[in-house]
Amino acid sequence: MIPKLVRALLACSLIVSAATVWATNDGYTKTKYPIVLVHGMAFYDDLLGISGWYSIPHQLRKGGAEVYVVQVSALNSTELRGEQLIKQLEVILASSGAEKLNLIGHSHGSPTARYAAAFYPEYVASITSVGGVNWGTPVADLSLQDLNDKTLKGWLYNSTLMSWARMINLLSGNPLPQSYYEEMVALSTEKALQFNQDFPAGMPTEYCGEGEAVDANGTYYFSWGGTKQVTNLADPLDLGMTLSARLMDEPNDGLVPACSTHFGKVIRDNYRMNHLDLVDQVLGLHGFWGTDPAVVYRQHANRLKLLGL
Repeated sequence: MIPKLVRALLACSLIVSAATVWATNDGYTKTKYPIVLVHGMAFYDDLLGISGWYSIPHQLRKGGAEVYVVQVSALNSTELRGEQLIKQLEVILASSGAEKLNLIGHSHGSPTARYAAAFYPEYVASITSVGGVNWGTPVADLSLQDLNDKTLKGWLYNSTLMSWARMINLLSGNPLPQSYYEEMVALSTEKALQFNQDFPAGMPTEYCGEGEAVDANGTYYFSWGGTKQVTNLADPLDLGMTLSARLMDEPNDGLVPACSTHFGKVIRDNYRMNHLDLVDQVLGLHGFWGTDPAVVYRQHANRLKLLGL
């Protein structure tokens, strides 16, 4: 049986989440260019009718935005994910007739979007990094060490995440190459620093700094992140956030250091959200006293709109 307190918290969370679904179509989020959502590690576009971004695509569309949610490999290198994204961006540009696109990448979706934009700068109006692993994360560093040392912990993580990635392939009907090892390499500090040298646009010149807000091509860069791990007692994955948070000695969202999320204009890096709250997961179970994740996306879409993007 579920304890009464947990049931009450869950009910309240669902009420709060449901309340945001009825945002009116007032043109508040109607950007000039379509918004493309690029998921991070171990996530997906849609699984059995549930978006990997939960209420966020609906909230943006209700306000007038044209939104596309792409699917790339849940676990793999940034370069492979980036190539997969490029193909989908080409389709979106052709089908929508849009001149440019606003890319929003969560976690590994940030460097993935940055990679794609480097090859199609003329078609990218903006890149927004949400909890982006732009400077790597100690969580990946330690996981990669476990994999290289062939420890039991490394084997368990690899088996679990690969099983989940295969499940995504099966249930999404979109079989893609998956590799937990390549994912950990991509998110490691060493690889992130190398990637930043190859793709410097929007990146701060020093850790925890701010990057350029807009480049010579007129492409805008933004980022935001969180520094909370437990935000809702009914969320079964919050405990995992607290455990992984202990692997870092600086403010973090449970998986990524706050300073690592910095990219372009830093809107805020300390929302009361953990890494999954940043995409309104799990199932909209975010904190009662923090900002609703969907509200942050709506505000950002309006920001893009006001900038003529």
